[in-house]
Amino acid sequence: MSLEIGLTGRCESLVTKQNTAAAVGSGTLPVFATPMMGALMEAAAVDALQGHLEPGQGSVGTAMNITHDAATPISMKVWAQAELTAIDRRALTFSVTAYDEAGPIGKGEHKRFLIDDAKFLAKAQGKLEVD
Repeated sequence: MSLEIGLTGRCESLVTKQNTAAAVGSGTLPVFATPMMGALMEAAAVDALQGHLEPGQGSVGTAMNITHDAATPISMKVWAQAELTAIDRRALTFSVTAYDEAGPIGKGEHKRFLIDDAKFLAKAQGKLEVD
């Protein structure tokens, strides 16, 4: 594993009818939805980890504390950037910022936890066997 403070990642998308607040149920207007901005930020953090984890190792999101500060209309490009700011054993903290073509639209902190993929999936699947 080669994780180090300062790793960065990026993810981008286009605002379409499908990722608006009206479409995902987080509001009634045709603007980029807050949950979709959060997902974009999370994807940027995942991107930062690409190529830095051991085979069979993954990460899961555990917390987000974000603000959505500006609306983005349909047809504008949006992107998020994430920077790894803290490593505490298997707990990772990222600073995340989202932008549209006019400037910043949101910011905050995202936490992830390193996992063994097989063990994690086995535990999740175990829930199906509960009587």
